[in-house]
Order: sequence, then C-alpha cells, then structure tokens
Amino acid sequence: MALLEVDGASKAFGGLMAVNDVTFGVEKGETVGLIGPNGAGKTTLFNLVNGFFPLTAGQVRFRGERIDGLKPHKVCRKGVARTFQVVKPLQRMSVLDNVIASSFLRFPTIGQARKNAEEVLEFTGLSSVSATISKGLPLGLRKRLEIARALATKPALLLLDEACAGLNPHELDENIAIIQRIRASGVTILVIEHHMKVIMSISDRIVVLNYGQKIAEGLPADVASNPEVVAAYLGGEAAHA
Repeated sequence: MALLEVDGASKAFGGLMAVNDVTFGVEKGETVGLIGPNGAGKTTLFNLVNGFFPLTAGQVRFRGERIDGLKPHKVCRKGVARTFQVVKPLQRMSVLDNVIASSFLRFPTIGQARKNAEEVLEFTGLSSVSATISKGLPLGLRKRLEIARALATKPALLLLDEACAGLNPHELDENIAIIQRIRASGVTILVIEHHMKVIMSISDRIVVLNYGQKIAEGLPADVASNPEVVAAYLGGEAAHA
C-alpha cells in the first residue's frame, strides 16, 4: 500500500476537465516530481489531494484511508501539508510567530508551539531572521518560510508547489539542500516544479501531466527522454528532432 494513492482523480469546472482520470501512488520515503506545461492540471491535482477542491470522480487515499471530501485542515491533521506557489505569510507577524501559528496544529500550548517553531527555523536555516517581520523578507526567504510553516505541522507527506520558482542560483541550491534534508528526515515529498535542475536532482520518480491527463511516469532519465513528454514541453516537432 502506497502512502498516497490517487485513483482515477478527475476534476471538471463546467465543461473544462482540468484533471482527467489521473492515477498514481507515492511510496513512503519517496520524492516524486509532478511536472507538465502551464495549465496541465498540477496545482489543481494538489488542491484535490489536500481538500481545497472536491473530486468530480475518483478517490484519494492516505495511509489506506480516503481523504477526498475532507476539509484542508482535517487533511493536514492526517499528516498531509502543502506549500503554495504564491507565498502569503502572515505579513505583520514575525517569522517565528508565523511558524508558531502553524505549530498549534500539533502543539496545544504556546511553550510547546514555540519550541517546535524554533526547531523548524533551525532546520530550515531561518533562525537568524526569526524576529524579522515577514512582509520585509525577500522572495527566497519567503519561499523558505512557506516550507517552514508546512513543516511545523509535522507532516508525513509534504506537497511542494514550485518552492524554487523565481530564485537565483544560490537560493536555488539552498532550497534543493533543504528539500533533500526534509527527505532525509523521513518526510515523503510530492513536488511540482518547472525547474528541471530541481526535479532531476531530487526525484526518485516523475509523473507528467498534460491537458489534465497523465502522459508518462517513471525514472527521471526515462521521463526526460520520453518523446511524448518532449513534445508536451517543446512542441510536436521536437519529439522527432
């Protein structure tokens, strides 16, 4: 039994089928990349997994239990946390207080929540800016704070939605290292990312979506050389180049 099982997941918005009969699993301890062109349905699929959208058809199971139909906070309590492509921290609060707020999901007292938050900030390299108001952070640190907020809920499965988008090369390497540390700590990861350096360096397997459908799944090297995947990213002629 996989940790996460997505079985025939579909989502329609009126006449638009944003996700169409997608099936795959994520094993405990894996890092699985989810890639595809813009509009392929990747973030919509995340929204189905963590309860922001109801399924039109199919099932989502976590640890063998159906979680489709649960509200996002209940999915998070089950052990599934996520980040968002557009990061929106609590802007008037400090970095530490942002992570304390997330910690309350698992830790009922301020002392416990603060201790957990401080440990997460140390883990993600944010301790030096813990007192900084989050509104003033540059993009790279706001992305890292988004990861820290998710980690503060003590997830078994972490959904990362473009955690490296828009970063400079140094910030990119730092975030790759953090993702690798998260995986080494025992957290399973499902990651959406357009930056192929990230996907190829951290993924055990890759799932590819196009027009809401799964068109490929496999090892990174196999997916990268798949003609249908190349065509989806670069156009039909590129598949025959």
